[in-house]
Amino acid sequence: MKTWLKLRMLFLFVAIAISTMSSIAISAPYADVVMDARSGEILRTRNADTRLHPASLTKMMTLYIAFEAIENGEIDVDKKVIISRKAANERPSKLGLRAGQKISLRYLIRAAAIKSAKDPANPIRESISGSEPAFARRMNRTAKSLGMTRSTFKNAHGLTEKGHLSTARDMTILGRHLMYDYPGYYKIFRRKETDASLQKVRNTNRKFLSAYNGADGIKTGYTHKAGFNLVASAKRENKRIIATVFGGKSTLTRNKQVAKLLDIGFKRTSANSPLIPPKRIPYQLVKEQEYNIRVTKSLRPIAKNSNTENDILLAMAQDIANTVKITLSKNLVKVTNNPQLVSSNTWSDKKDLIVVSRSSEPSIKNWRVDLGNHNTRFQAEKLLLRAALHEISLLAGAKRIVAQGRGGFEARFTNLSRGNAEKICVKLKARNFQSCEALGPTS
Repeated sequence: MKTWLKLRMLFLFVAIAISTMSSIAISAPYADVVMDARSGEILRTRNADTRLHPASLTKMMTLYIAFEAIENGEIDVDKKVIISRKAANERPSKLGLRAGQKISLRYLIRAAAIKSAKDPANPIRESISGSEPAFARRMNRTAKSLGMTRSTFKNAHGLTEKGHLSTARDMTILGRHLMYDYPGYYKIFRRKETDASLQKVRNTNRKFLSAYNGADGIKTGYTHKAGFNLVASAKRENKRIIATVFGGKSTLTRNKQVAKLLDIGFKRTSANSPLIPPKRIPYQLVKEQEYNIRVTKSLRPIAKNSNTENDILLAMAQDIANTVKITLSKNLVKVTNNPQLVSSNTWSDKKDLIVVSRSSEPSIKNWRVDLGNHNTRFQAEKLLLRAALHEISLLAGAKRIVAQGRGGFEARFTNLSRGNAEKICVKLKARNFQSCEALGPTS
């Protein structure tokens, strides 16, 4: 009898010990950062540079690249994306996508940002870069350009994967860039719910958005190994703070901690803090295909005093389509807009060479300006006409639209570039227009 009791107590002791050790083992490491979003000044850190699992904070980078691609005409926000089998099978937080289904990129972005669904992340990735490795390379190039020095991305959705790591500091930097680089798109993060075509989706961050005064974003993240992560932003008067937490114990405790950090930020920063927006990185379009090009017929006379055996003709793909034979290989050849003879001795066989690079200020006209809701159609049309007369040059080619909704008649201009939309609101507000908001394609 005594032996039986001793054994039972021993088993109980071992079970408790194992349970305790397991809880310790699975407890995610903690890190946080508080930043003055206006100046970029770091106000507080704890384990800020420790590489940890970002979970769905990863989607902040996926969405940054999506906004960049849309803004620069690389892809249309209304493009119908065909859902692959892999995307349809992603778990958890499913939007309910089916293999072969077509859905607008706009709705995939909304679902990824608001619901933090995993299954829209892959179609976004596929529509921009195709393969997962290619998109991961773009994510890492972008991260490096943004100053995210300790982040390595392996996928677009954030599910735990070996080597897929980031830091509280890096994610805070990314949040600030989202805010300043794509302000019209950033507004999507403050929505508590939105239409994602297949269903209305609710924001995973809605409790914090509702509870904290001035909160307007940004993104939650959770996996078993990551814990409860959050990059949050809040604005009060002339102050704006970003607070990031990695490794929260629960949604409730994470939100309480983020609220404390934001409070610290508002206390430590000044209302006169200088506005120093982060430098927006130049747009680079990098084609991942690798080609071996053999010239069979020159498009131009061979330059004098040149070694024809070591010369190679570089031109746009469409110009040389009928004169070169293209086969896949490990070699890369740079494609430029200006065909010219370049010595092949200047090229290497490294896979990391950038094939196409361009920097541009886009003129894609997919932005709009909203002038608020009005009681009658006549009032809305009158306001649009007044605005058009004030800003004839900026509104040239814009479409005047009066849309009837629950709140009345909404006056808006469409078919605008981002630059013109933002300039119009600045100028109209200076002319005492009560309401003016520049909105991007995803808004």
